[in-house]
Amino acid sequence: MSPFLGEVIGTMILIILGNGVVGGVVLNKSKAHNSGWIVITLGWGLAVAIAAYAVGGISGAHLNPALTIALAIIGQFSWSDVPMYIAAQLIGAFLGAVVVWLHYFPHWKATEDPAAKLGVFATDPAIPHRLSNLISEIIGTFILVLGILAIGANKFADGLNPLIVGFLIVSIGLSLGGTTGYAINPARDFGPRLAHFLLPIAGKGSSNWGYAWIPVIGPIIGGGLGALFYKVFFLT
Repeated sequence: MSPFLGEVIGTMILIILGNGVVGGVVLNKSKAHNSGWIVITLGWGLAVAIAAYAVGGISGAHLNPALTIALAIIGQFSWSDVPMYIAAQLIGAFLGAVVVWLHYFPHWKATEDPAAKLGVFATDPAIPHRLSNLISEIIGTFILVLGILAIGANKFADGLNPLIVGFLIVSIGLSLGGTTGYAINPARDFGPRLAHFLLPIAGKGSSNWGYAWIPVIGPIIGGGLGALFYKVFFLT
C-alpha cells in the first residue's frame, strides 16, 4: 500500500469511528442517544488510536493536514509530499463521512434538529465568537502537535505510541473541546462538512460555511506553533 492510500484509508477510519460516535450520541433513536460528552471524547480518542495502528507503518498516520504541515515546518517531513498527504486526508475524511451517513440512514429522518445533524459531520462553536473560536482551535492544536512530538520522544513498550496519542485526544477533548467541538484537524472538519453539503440528508439545514474557515486556519496556525515550540524549547 502506498503512503497516499494509507492516509486515505487511515483518515477514513478516523472519521467513521470519530464522527460515528457523535452520530450515536446526538441522533434520535440511537441506543447511545444522549450518552454525553465523555462518550464522544473517548470515542474520538479510540478512533485516532485505531486509525494510527492501521496505517502508522505505511504513511506515518498523519491523518491531519495541521500535523503534516507542522512536521514540514520543523524539517521532519518533506514539503514536496505535503500536497499529496493533504489531498489523501481530505478524500479519506469525505469518504468516512459518507459511510457515517449510510450507517445512520434512518436516523436522519428521525432527528428533527438540523444543527444536530450538522454536528455529526462538522464542528460548530458553543458560543459563536470568531476570535475566541479561532483561539480555541489554535490552542487545542498547539497542544495536539506538541503532545504528539513529546510522546514520540519517550520510550514505550512496542506498539503503545498510538494508544498514548489516543489518550492525548481524549484529554484535549475533555479539557479544551467544549468551546468549538475541537476540530484540531482541517480535514476532519472540511471533508465531512462537504459531505453534509452534498449528501441528500433528510431534513438537513445549512452547512455553515461562514464558520468553516476557523477549523481550517486555526489548526494550521496552532499546529505550526506547537511544532516550533517543541523545536525551540525541547530540541535546542
